[in-house]
Amino acid sequence: MKTPIVSIVGRPNVGKSTLFNAMAGRRIAITSETAGTTRDRIFFKVEHPEIDFDIVDTGGLTFGKAENTIEEDMQAQARIAIEEADLIVLLADIKTDVMGEDKKAAELLRKNASGKPVLLVVNKCDRPVTEAETALFYSLGLGDILNISAAHNRGIDELILEIVTRLKTRGFLTKADPAYQTAVKWEKSHISVALVGKPNVGKSSLINAFLGKNRHVVSEIPGTTRDSTDSMVHANGKEYCFIDTAGLKRRGKVERGIEKWSDLRTLAAIERCDIAILVIDSSEKIGHLDKQIASYILKAGKGLILLANKWDINPDGEAEEKRRQSFFGKLRYHFAFLSWAPVIYTSAITKKNLSVVFNQLELVQAERKKRISTAQLNQMMEKAMQEHKPTGTGKSRPKLYYMTQVGTEPPEFVAFVNRCKSFHFSWWRYVENRLREKFGFTGTPIKIGCREKTDA
Repeated sequence: MKTPIVSIVGRPNVGKSTLFNAMAGRRIAITSETAGTTRDRIFFKVEHPEIDFDIVDTGGLTFGKAENTIEEDMQAQARIAIEEADLIVLLADIKTDVMGEDKKAAELLRKNASGKPVLLVVNKCDRPVTEAETALFYSLGLGDILNISAAHNRGIDELILEIVTRLKTRGFLTKADPAYQTAVKWEKSHISVALVGKPNVGKSSLINAFLGKNRHVVSEIPGTTRDSTDSMVHANGKEYCFIDTAGLKRRGKVERGIEKWSDLRTLAAIERCDIAILVIDSSEKIGHLDKQIASYILKAGKGLILLANKWDINPDGEAEEKRRQSFFGKLRYHFAFLSWAPVIYTSAITKKNLSVVFNQLELVQAERKKRISTAQLNQMMEKAMQEHKPTGTGKSRPKLYYMTQVGTEPPEFVAFVNRCKSFHFSWWRYVENRLREKFGFTGTPIKIGCREKTDA
């Protein structure tokens, strides 16, 4: 079920990142008085009693010729956010009144918002303001104005309420709607799988192979898939929802035209899937972008499978086992942080190992839902402490009282200690490794938190 996207746009230094942080309820975006601090979009889900929605922070909209490639990329990313959004918040600054770039931004939205609702929000109203003080902003021609102070958390609840109201008028279901409950129940009845990766690695061809028919457009031109598309695949008596996505592109290399509007939907697909399959072209070198996509999946806490596609391409004529060992070594070198992720070697053309994909999906989903009893955890932790005591980072001697599991999908643990700062981050990596050695957790990230508890 699609989660609506709300993009926060505006000229530089009007407080977009501050508003993003206020709506997210915690500091995520970097805020600074320096214009252009936000170099990229930032993505966060706001959970509301009626409708959850994703907010997107963007770099500032500017309309002169870009002075460098970073500025050009920031402008492109802001326009991507406008194109992909279901609702747009245009932020202005009451302390500077209406500027030329505000007018150009409003004009851009009138021409390119495609009928999507646009909320005009005037920021930095640190004190109650009169209608006369905000009257000039009506000249932007975007209707009613909401006054807020993101820095002082003033008017944020009203803004969120207005966003939810507008989303309802656009047809998004509320959580109280029986149709919403039906959709949630349906989603939970099967595994949702996002195929992600660089352009032209064979994602659409793989889904066609799973389906046994050419449902998706397949082309040698990178970026043929313009939007995320869901396909129900039946295998082993079960249903799987496969989400095909357009390929993510390297920042700073966003092509002109329709190709550049795909990134945000891919990130949204990762957010709503259970397991992401990172498709890698085995005939090409593993690059930085492959690792960047993997980091998106990890941050979202999703299951992860590495799939080496185009395994039928073997120009050197290497023996199968030798080639497999060689490529596996490359994967472990470039993805050292993903030693727990399963690897599948396949070909959409020959359909090699396609059945293995479904077996691995079931395994990873089971691992994501795995629960470990507190007694088992603390037996493991007691042994781990004996074998490798934490050295600490200060004068206080590190002391661990107990650990317990607090969540699943992904598995989440909390350790109760005397002082969190006394434990070096490398020791928690050691704990994660021990958890995996003892309990598995194949194909899923693990979250380990720390809470302080005084001696009894």
